[in-house]
Amino acid sequence: MYPVRRCSPLLQRDLATFCVSSLRKERKPSAVKRTVSAVSRRGLSGSEHKPQSQEDSSSSAALRNVAHAYPMGSSSSSRLFSTLAQSLSSAPLPHGLTHTQTDTEECEFEQADPEALLHECEEVLRNRPPRPHRDFIRTRASTPLNPQIRIMQWNILAQALGEGKDGFVRCPMEALNWAERKYLILEEILTYRPDVLCLQEVDHYYDTFQPLLSRVGYQGSFCPKPCSPCLDVRDNNGPDGCALFFSRQRFELLGTSHLRLSAMMLKTNQVAIVATLRCRDTGRTFCVAVTHLKARSGWEAFRSAQGSHLLQQLRVICSQQGQHSEGVPLVVCGDFNAEPDEEVYRRFLASPLQLESAYRTLSSDGNTEPLFTSWKIRPSGESRATLDYVWYSRLGFSVDAVLSMPSEEQIGPDRLPSYHYPSDHLSLVCDLSFIQEPHRLM
Repeated sequence: MYPVRRCSPLLQRDLATFCVSSLRKERKPSAVKRTVSAVSRRGLSGSEHKPQSQEDSSSSAALRNVAHAYPMGSSSSSRLFSTLAQSLSSAPLPHGLTHTQTDTEECEFEQADPEALLHECEEVLRNRPPRPHRDFIRTRASTPLNPQIRIMQWNILAQALGEGKDGFVRCPMEALNWAERKYLILEEILTYRPDVLCLQEVDHYYDTFQPLLSRVGYQGSFCPKPCSPCLDVRDNNGPDGCALFFSRQRFELLGTSHLRLSAMMLKTNQVAIVATLRCRDTGRTFCVAVTHLKARSGWEAFRSAQGSHLLQQLRVICSQQGQHSEGVPLVVCGDFNAEPDEEVYRRFLASPLQLESAYRTLSSDGNTEPLFTSWKIRPSGESRATLDYVWYSRLGFSVDAVLSMPSEEQIGPDRLPSYHYPSDHLSLVCDLSFIQEPHRLM
């Protein structure tokens, strides 16, 4: 048994200040900058803390009073935090498009060394067993003139759901302790160092992932679920949702769209983020999307309808960005909650966007998905399923390498999550490169 350790807390963000200030009619940039500046001067351990201004203190106190009146887990607090989440993201727009931007105000976080941050993660986790070792399997050689783009897809398991709802009967609660589990998640990300990172079930965006990943060169966007199940869990950290990060050094952001997916003419609780990026090395433009479709058996038609709506939106966004009729190349990452025999999978494979699944390249025939991307044990029994995918435009990208899947022995008899892996879903990582356009070869 691996004991719970007392470890330095990760970088904490004054969420209360951001929530209250975002609800004001006129947001004061100076107040936000002071908060960000205070965060940037704190190390990973959070050992230093800049004193709050009188305005910040009053804002935090006001939100604490509201929180005291509505304890976490109540329906009133659910409505409150849904409102706050929408304020942090922006107000909804028509046709399922909840946010579009071409210019983003980057937070001025002090930059950190990714290797130093990874080393701190390893130090905190030294008493836990190591994560499963996984090798990259190369599928083709890349060239220096066409640098690779590393994509990472991962459902990281919302902390509130892991501790309060999902019922992982073979996973000790100690293994889900956020004080350490966040380091295990960050260790996985920093080990593979993706250029584009797509996450689902993120319920610690503002206090953990956004400030920390900003310090190591990422820019991010977060879209919460309109009615997150995390809000039903006592002492939750707010709604979960999708997050998309990309390397500021490698890409320029041209635009971001937040989508609320529809099914059968009805708005649903599932969302997506679509970012349009320009590669600084090649000048090429592409779109990347992250989503998380409806879970559970019996909802196959619902998922198919959500997938159809997402594909329609992607066609519109990609065509608007491209100079040709087919638009710009596309990458779609997500937890689809669907096996390859479901209709939503077939919809993506047969889409006019001409998408291909990156992990099919691991199979001998090139047409078979991995045996599993998720493996868990709940009160209802053991579940091993392929639910997660990295889709890419087959006419726009080539797959150069794919991260192998761990064996059953590596996962262990208690399955996932566990002391050595923080989520019930495995991360998917692949290296893509642009297919050279004919005029670029002349």
